[in-house]
Amino acid sequence: MASSFESSLSSSLSGRQTLSTTAPSMADSLPSINFGFDELRDRMAKFSAKFDAFIEQGRKRVLEERNQFRMSIAELQEDQRMKKKDMEILQHKTNTHQQMISKEAAETREMQAAIASLSAQRDKNKATRDALKQQIAETQKEIDARLAAQREHAKYVESQSRFNVPELDFWMQNLCLKIEGAGQTDRLKFVYTHIDEKNWEREAWFELSTSSKDYDVKHCRPKLEREKVDRVLERVNETRDLAVLLKGMRELFVEAMKS
Repeated sequence: MASSFESSLSSSLSGRQTLSTTAPSMADSLPSINFGFDELRDRMAKFSAKFDAFIEQGRKRVLEERNQFRMSIAELQEDQRMKKKDMEILQHKTNTHQQMISKEAAETREMQAAIASLSAQRDKNKATRDALKQQIAETQKEIDARLAAQREHAKYVESQSRFNVPELDFWMQNLCLKIEGAGQTDRLKFVYTHIDEKNWEREAWFELSTSSKDYDVKHCRPKLEREKVDRVLERVNETRDLAVLLKGMRELFVEAMKS
């Protein structure tokens, strides 16, 4: 721009000089004017240098700010990634903790159910134990009562045995009778012979139970009618005379043999 201006100015000046050579001009009478083109050129060059430096600084600043922005974005993204990872870890821990709580709650319910079942079983066993204790106590009372009755009966039998022994020997000789054990401590077996006229060696027997105060016939051979046996036992238990039993049972056996 300055060069075109200078070329146009030099052209006009050269034209004017050409005209001045030919004819005098009014410009020759004007005073000379110094427009300061050199200074203007220098100033414009300095301005251009400053402008270029400003642009360069601005570009550098923009680049630095853009790089800084990118670095900030990268740091934020990294922070976001780390926070996301931390959140995932925390969520995993939360889920694990929740599962543990659920498992512990289930185990607690199972333990409570087991405790309730054991408590019910304990109460049932306690009730059963108390019932068994009561039953044992009642059984023990009954046993004690029976033992006492047996002892009393044993005392009575022992007191009567002194009187019954001579009489028993008499009946054993005269009734062809012998006394044996019946395999139990509270039973005696009375065996008769000379009952059957056709066979004097044929035996007839009965078992007498002494487990209670009243006598009782448990077994006999040959079989006798129970009513007749009960009538004999009734007389014996009333009189407490063993001879009545021995004589009455022999008569029943003789009658059975004849029939």
